[in-house]
Amino acid sequence: MSAEPLSIAQVTPHRRGVANPVNEYVEQLSAELRRRGHKVLVVGYGDRVKERLRSTPLDVVHVHEPFAPRVSSTALRNSYSLNVATFHAPQERVLSTQVARPLVEILFGRLDARTVVSPATGRLLKRYFPDSYALVEPGGPGRDWAEVADRFESIYRRLAARRHDPAGDPEVRRRISRRPLIEVDLHMHTDHSHDCATPVEVLLETARDRGLGAIAITDHNEVSGALEARRIAEQMGDIKVIVAEEVKTAEQGEVIGLFLEEKIPRGMTMAETIAEIRRQGGLVYVPHPFDRFHSVPDYEHLIEIVEEIDVLEVFNPRVALTAFNEEAERFARKYRIVPGAGSDSHVAQGLGSVRVRIHDFDGPAEFLEAMRDADIVRKHKNLVYVQALKLLQTTGRPKAAKRSVPNAKPVRGGRPRRGRPASKS
Repeated sequence: MSAEPLSIAQVTPHRRGVANPVNEYVEQLSAELRRRGHKVLVVGYGDRVKERLRSTPLDVVHVHEPFAPRVSSTALRNSYSLNVATFHAPQERVLSTQVARPLVEILFGRLDARTVVSPATGRLLKRYFPDSYALVEPGGPGRDWAEVADRFESIYRRLAARRHDPAGDPEVRRRISRRPLIEVDLHMHTDHSHDCATPVEVLLETARDRGLGAIAITDHNEVSGALEARRIAEQMGDIKVIVAEEVKTAEQGEVIGLFLEEKIPRGMTMAETIAEIRRQGGLVYVPHPFDRFHSVPDYEHLIEIVEEIDVLEVFNPRVALTAFNEEAERFARKYRIVPGAGSDSHVAQGLGSVRVRIHDFDGPAEFLEAMRDADIVRKHKNLVYVQALKLLQTTGRPKAAKRSVPNAKPVRGGRPRRGRPASKS
């Protein structure tokens, strides 16, 4: 693992300098970490937590006793870094374990590692918030604080090693930087999906009318619509289609494969599905990862595949709660995953409601490098209106046959295209 020093925030729920076991733990651990060359920021009660955490880039935010409404929980809410928690006192907190337990569980879901200072504390935490808790007892008689620092340094570096390399392939990025910018929608459906009634031709004409240079067609458990769209788009000549599929795994939610050629069967494990995406030379795109109203991977499943994720969807306009998108952005930033976005359109009216502006590309390798410098552009679209259209088009009637529309026209409501995109250099 890398020996480079880390930037670490140690957050105590108490005022700094006040004598108590938690503050002693924080002070002793911080002193040992500083001796090893790490940059350590100590934050406590009375400090401007949000401002202090944002004042310097942090690799790790280590929160102590992160129960609401304490400083440590505020730090966890505002952290975009890897998060480690240490739980100290073996006492039940009624507000957190009974009254607000569902909300606390969501907040604790941001933790990347959990530790306790005693077996009794571990037993209590497992009763209310089941998870894995590493025992890291404080220094004292028979135990040097250097041993405590050893344990945490190992935890920090293990987590940091799972982050993606943001550099990518500099040579490819230089090459595509000379290409024109295009706008891309990375998530949409046609009538080849069971819950969509938009013909391929209508989708393509609407995408062209709205100024999109490329689209990823991600039908549910099917690639036939995307393959047909690519064939038609090649004849059109001014829009490219990424063949993709939104695959339902057995028990671990949905994942999208980008740049596919063959259908991937539903019902496999997440690992098997990702292996098949890789076999086809594709990219792994995780859609709406924290939207609890979609079929999404549980947090532990997401952590299991974090190294395999090429692009994480950080904005989806069909997500009902803004907090779900914010959670996705937080996860992408902490693990340095390339962020993506798509309209998840099931009706043509929603197409392009969010788009990604990138340099033009050929193939998955150039696409991934282009995405590292992407701008995500959000365009207002009424979610209730779009959802209502979807229900009107797909509910209460038999699944429509795949429709061929010889003289397809774009749907109304889009932004007219102004000119054609420049060709690639």
